[in-house]
Amino acid sequence: MINLVSDTVTKPTVAMLQAMMAADIGDDVFREDPTVNALEDKIAQLFGLEAALFCPSGTMTNQIAIKCHTQPGDELICDELSHVYRAEAGGFAFHSGVSVQLVTGKNGKITAAQLPATLKGDFDWLPKSRLVVLENTCNLGGGGFYTAAEIQPIQAFCRQNGLALHLDGARIFNALVETKDTPQQIGELFDSISVCLSKGLGAPVGSLLLGNRAFIKQARRYRKLFGGGMRQAGFLAAAGIFALDHHVERLQDDHRRARQIAQHLAELFIVENIRPVATNIIIFDVKLPYTAASFLKKLSDNHHLKAAAFGEQTVRFVTHLDFTENMLEHVLDILQNKNW
Repeated sequence: MINLVSDTVTKPTVAMLQAMMAADIGDDVFREDPTVNALEDKIAQLFGLEAALFCPSGTMTNQIAIKCHTQPGDELICDELSHVYRAEAGGFAFHSGVSVQLVTGKNGKITAAQLPATLKGDFDWLPKSRLVVLENTCNLGGGGFYTAAEIQPIQAFCRQNGLALHLDGARIFNALVETKDTPQQIGELFDSISVCLSKGLGAPVGSLLLGNRAFIKQARRYRKLFGGGMRQAGFLAAAGIFALDHHVERLQDDHRRARQIAQHLAELFIVENIRPVATNIIIFDVKLPYTAASFLKKLSDNHHLKAAAFGEQTVRFVTHLDFTENMLEHVLDILQNKNW
């Protein structure tokens, strides 16, 4: 079975497993796991920020960031397709007691010009605008990305209006290999950054939250409050270090394969409205009488190919570390079959 459901389905490589088994470990809740400490130092230095915190998931890092930046009754601002709004179980309300002001961007991306209209006036009956969240790359937007130059005016607006700026960087390295921006250029634009290790980078578990030392000190307490304190987490951190050292540049292979698939999908008579393929995510609609469910069932039953439904007519493919060149050729053969 070829699995294009998500880039989260990857399994550790043999070399990554060897690195995990060789990890020097301790109790991270007491800050005594040397491999976790090394991972946190490594990612913080990479982005030019003071500190980092290793957490079980990107949802947790995003939710901790929102909790740190806001007070109950505040409001965060984000694109209507943002993961923090669509796919984190309403955690912004549950954990932080904040509301959301949605922006209709383009493929998940907003601009500084859209932000003035989102700010609330200073009235007792309105929430207080406090935080802007960007997602790079944007999952529901089809993997589109911001460049550092596009983020700079958003950052300037936030500074001028007393807003914190958080990056949901679940796939930030997918963006960076395309934009050629450096992690440091991104790091200097945000008050906090979430970086996922278990998607395109191929680690089995984990995300990191980055910020200044005071922010991460507060975040560490919220991690414990959320139940995210881990003990001998160095085994997982070792996978993250290996991924950062060996699996970043190869993301370009995933992007190339995604573009090739999109080119063939565009020629398939039952496919329409393919979103721009910028990185490793392909989102498209199928024509009636097909639905996403019937299309995916045919792929699975007849061609041993799994993908995800993203709506009644909408399908998502995601390329990743475990999707090989041979698998790509098989998928292209399926799509080229005129009797499909």
